[in-house]
Amino acid sequence: MVIKVLGSGCLKCNKLEEAARKAVEELGIDAKIEKVQDFKDIMAYGVMQTPALVVNEQVKVMGKVPSVEEIKKLLK
Repeated sequence: MVIKVLGSGCLKCNKLEEAARKAVEELGIDAKIEKVQDFKDIMAYGVMQTPALVVNEQVKVMGKVPSVEEIKKLLK
């Protein structure tokens, strides 16, 4: 599984990355977490608001920081 956190590196983007890492750890799944900060790459996903969470090339969340529990539901 590949999880991407799209964003400029702002506070919310960092919180989303932390929450995604914690969700992966709690679920015990094998996942690679990547940060995407280049706006051209972010726009390629059709994302207009960051932070955004992409799981296996599908945008799951945009413009907010979901809780660890919400992320866990998205990853199952």
